[in-house]
Amino acid sequence: MVSRNGLPAICFSSIFLTWLVCVTVTAEEAKSSSPRTAKIGEGYRLISIEDTPDGAIVGVLQVKHNNNVYGPDIPLLRLYVKHETENRLRVHMTDAKKQRWEVPYNLLPREQPPALKQNIKKKTLTRSVSEYSGSELVFSYTSDPFSFAVKRKSNGDTLFDSSSSPLVFKEQYLEISTKLPKDASLYGLGENTQAHGVKLYPNDPYTLYSTDISTINLNADLYGSHPVYMDLRNEGGKSYTHGVLLLNSNGMDVFYRGNSLTYKVIGGLFDFYFFSGPSPLNVLNQYTSFIGRPAPMPYWAFGFHQCRWGYHNLSVVEDVVENYQKAKIPLDVIWNDDDHMDGHKDFTLNPINYPHEKLLNFLDKIHNIGMKYIVIIDPGIAVNSSYGVYQRGMANDVFIKYEGEPFLAQVWPGAVYFPDFLNPKTVSWWGDEIRRFHELVPVDGLWIDMNEASNFCSGKCTIPKGKVCPSGTGPGWICCLDCKNITSTRWDNPPYKINASGVLAPVGFKTIATSAVHYNGVLEYDAHSIYGFSQAFATHKALQGLQGKRPFILSRSTYVGSGKYVAHWTGDNKGTWEDLRYSISAMLNFGIFGVPMVGSDICGFYPAPTEELCNRWIEVGAFYPFSRDHANYYSPRQELYQWESVAESARNALGMRYKLLPYLYTLNYEAHTSGAPIARPLFFSFPSYTECYGLSTQFLLGSSLMISPVLEQGKTQVKALFPPGTWYSLFDLTDTIVSKDGSYVTLDAPLHVVNVHLYQNTILPMQKGGLISKDARMTPFNLIVTFHAGATEGEAKGNLYLDDDELPEMNLGNGRSTYIDFHASVKEGTVKVWSQVQEGKFALDKGWIIDTIDVLGLNGSGALPRIELDGEPQMRGSNVQVSISEHKYLYGQGEVEKKILKVGLKGLNIPVGKNFAVSWKMGS
Repeated sequence: MVSRNGLPAICFSSIFLTWLVCVTVTAEEAKSSSPRTAKIGEGYRLISIEDTPDGAIVGVLQVKHNNNVYGPDIPLLRLYVKHETENRLRVHMTDAKKQRWEVPYNLLPREQPPALKQNIKKKTLTRSVSEYSGSELVFSYTSDPFSFAVKRKSNGDTLFDSSSSPLVFKEQYLEISTKLPKDASLYGLGENTQAHGVKLYPNDPYTLYSTDISTINLNADLYGSHPVYMDLRNEGGKSYTHGVLLLNSNGMDVFYRGNSLTYKVIGGLFDFYFFSGPSPLNVLNQYTSFIGRPAPMPYWAFGFHQCRWGYHNLSVVEDVVENYQKAKIPLDVIWNDDDHMDGHKDFTLNPINYPHEKLLNFLDKIHNIGMKYIVIIDPGIAVNSSYGVYQRGMANDVFIKYEGEPFLAQVWPGAVYFPDFLNPKTVSWWGDEIRRFHELVPVDGLWIDMNEASNFCSGKCTIPKGKVCPSGTGPGWICCLDCKNITSTRWDNPPYKINASGVLAPVGFKTIATSAVHYNGVLEYDAHSIYGFSQAFATHKALQGLQGKRPFILSRSTYVGSGKYVAHWTGDNKGTWEDLRYSISAMLNFGIFGVPMVGSDICGFYPAPTEELCNRWIEVGAFYPFSRDHANYYSPRQELYQWESVAESARNALGMRYKLLPYLYTLNYEAHTSGAPIARPLFFSFPSYTECYGLSTQFLLGSSLMISPVLEQGKTQVKALFPPGTWYSLFDLTDTIVSKDGSYVTLDAPLHVVNVHLYQNTILPMQKGGLISKDARMTPFNLIVTFHAGATEGEAKGNLYLDDDELPEMNLGNGRSTYIDFHASVKEGTVKVWSQVQEGKFALDKGWIIDTIDVLGLNGSGALPRIELDGEPQMRGSNVQVSISEHKYLYGQGEVEKKILKVGLKGLNIPVGKNFAVSWKMGS
């Protein structure tokens, strides 16, 4: 295409394929945004540095030579460096004389550097050494030109080294680079859809700026901003991992070249945090200890969810619930997109299609069987003088301003104002509106969408006179306000153009103008990417204060620390095989970002998926931490019962998910207490096995449950990577794969089959399943115990966390939770399985029992063993039934000389909250 001024225009699709965005890119802009620009700055020299009483170091940097590319350099910078913990180092650089924007300390709590000094005099360098050492990390610096490096003590690795290019620090342009070894594997820097998989790919663009464009746009800045990466290195067969966070909410391009990484940021400051690891789980523990532990999720949130934009009335929703029950497909949560609203207005009900009394009766019905109900709310508040939410918002002065008046935008209701969640009054008003709505409709959670913030218009707009806007006909996302571009300020037209939307779109395009103003004069230019985060904070505070229960919130836009408050889905995807594959990388990335409760729209948001694709997608989506089918208004219906073949795949895959609910819920506890992702790349458990570093077609749940799905059309087999060790099929415990050094194995995968394998040395707690998590939760437990095939000696471990999931917190010591460590050993032919229970009363009061224990990989004969339970022999004819089966080798039989056995014990009736010990001697 050619734009009106004759320059080439780049077009891209967004939200729906029915509209195109065209952005004109001048030659100057394209050149200015290239990573290989002319010299932008000549760096800084260190003119003073000293130790502080709190154990930090503070220095002053002076610019060497000023130039005006992207604006003048800031003459003096203040350097502040501190080892904040044994494994976390902070490097903070800002204007030495003037306060600059940084992420608010009340929103992301952390230590504050000392106050800036107005009178700065050149001093001698009082530190006699150029190193500042902590327990594991060492900060070193060179004075002229100034650069710094971060090293690991234990192996001498350099984790970050800025000496390759000059430090640049201007009002609206900051640049810093680090060298990287060529064999470093990097992960993170999102949110984006990465065609090459979860591992960062050299020369792919990585732009961070929250934007409402759909996930079908590859390598573009999507809904969230997470300027953090994990660096995994393998040195002589031993792995080392560290993390690097640049805590900055301004728009930025990050150029990864394989042997270097360069940040180009359009505001704020440099606030680096380095996390020493050395394992991936260590990094996540350290990272979430700083940004906030992931929110505890209620038990029912791990059930299956169904949503659609286009449930036109309540009877359709009732039919959906009834049809899931008829099809015997598990369903825990039914959702409404904005169909329930009156004219798309937040906190309202459509009186005709969703009459209040009938909705309350429906909610009583589903609540009585344990199901839940969630609705959407968007941040844009309709400008409507008869609308109570708007009236109270205006009375409390809660909206973002432009030139002293609320900033006018357009979203689904038409003309809207955006609440300013950085304003304490807005947080209180928002909480009150949620309270009012909850009194009207007792929803079980909230879905905060469009919070990038999304705007169907750009620039300064007014409500048109003499026409209805929106008209009520045609697409609702076409701008109908009278608008004009805002390019007069340096905030709306910054000197450096980040690669916004993948096409150098203006930073205020289809969102809030960047020169709009928040509370205390904060510019949207600076605070843009934390809008969804600030709304998440306010929504979480409101829900937690409502009934004292554990909130469930789903947010589209996220930032560093959002996982403390919300779950995330990956936004508007397509019903394509490519999008199915991309969903795995997106899910794994959010685990690294500290948002473990994540999933993608199963079967795709739009357009219609094929029947085969929907079969395969539920076989993946059943194992997303957050598992929801969601479709577009304009797509055909795609609930899982719409095709009998998909219903069969759903019963199979979701049937297994519901058996795994106690395991998923325990992973939820681990995530909340240590930051460990629920869904993980394989390298988390096998960090020294380099073959899995770039693997994005398989994933782990927890440390040892591996999902290997079919991701290609027409395939009935899957080639899966098995890291070294023994793996057992969860759908047939006798199917065994022995992978001595790690190998690819071709597995059968007919249409209704998904391959799920459990690793050796694991104890997996499961239950019998059901159609609603409330019922599944009360069924008997069974423990799956795995040893390395044919092991004569071995140990296995597992754990189980149980609680009252209405509690706002997830911890022990409250009288309403139980934690169990399971252990098993095999030695000299004796097998023992036992438990160590903490605070067993809660589990005992619930009456949970362990009915079955299956032990896999045992060496011995098929003779029935003599069982002892808590030291007492279980006589023949007792309730305990013993079964012995021989394992079938799907791969690697030659690795084990003898046949291996599965021993099953049934009818044990062991109280979950009581310590137990089961043992027997295998026949020789």
